[in-house]
Amino acid sequence: MRRREWALAGLAAGFSPWALAKPGLAGPLVAFTEHLPPLNFQDAAGQPAGFSSELLQLMAAQAQLSLDINVQPWRRAVQAAAAQDNSILFSLTRLPERERQYRWVGPISERRIIVYGLRQREDLPELKQVSDLRRLQQGMKVGVVRESAAARRLQEEGLLAGETLELALDDGSNLRKLLARRMDLMVMLDWAAAWQLHQLRLDYRTLRPLLELDARRSYWYGLHPDSDDRVVLALQAALDQLRRDGRYARLRQRYFS
Repeated sequence: MRRREWALAGLAAGFSPWALAKPGLAGPLVAFTEHLPPLNFQDAAGQPAGFSSELLQLMAAQAQLSLDINVQPWRRAVQAAAAQDNSILFSLTRLPERERQYRWVGPISERRIIVYGLRQREDLPELKQVSDLRRLQQGMKVGVVRESAAARRLQEEGLLAGETLELALDDGSNLRKLLARRMDLMVMLDWAAAWQLHQLRLDYRTLRPLLELDARRSYWYGLHPDSDDRVVLALQAALDQLRRDGRYARLRQRYFS
């Protein structure tokens, strides 16, 4: 029987494929992620937190797998995951160029990147498409996180860093500048916008969504390409079970309602 068939048979029988792990595969799964609240971040006690982190912990418990999560700068997380056989990288956008680099489990959640302005401002432009950002009034600034996919997209559209495009280290910095009117628009994941506003005790309606920049893809867990089929299948089965029994929805409600 092939490994995939064996794993499926094991899942149907109700035991964890990890119990049948091949020699040399023992030991915990090691997950790597970045600071991207509310999906994944490090809390005040230095522990991994966030929707994606907690969801993965629930999945590992459901599948009877041991798990260790490390929060690092993104580039370091990518490198560490590539060097570790039993690794998971998250929250990862599933792109065509990444398809063969990982074994995919998910999706974790939707990924909606929005161009926001302050709701109380009446002088903001109407945006129907991304190219409209190239025709902003002189002096208007658009904030986005440095080296993010959204920043690359805007630069490909012709927005110049240091002129129309203002690059920040994180979402919190962008939101504070927007609230202080030091920039006119900002680009942010809707989950992140709601979370950042919540930290400041502000309502989500403080912001006005002006344009959906990207909603084509979702966030996933990316396992090392050499991961055992049984581990991949066990984690996917665990995620599917969490969706069916309502634990996924309850966890999501805690982070973004």
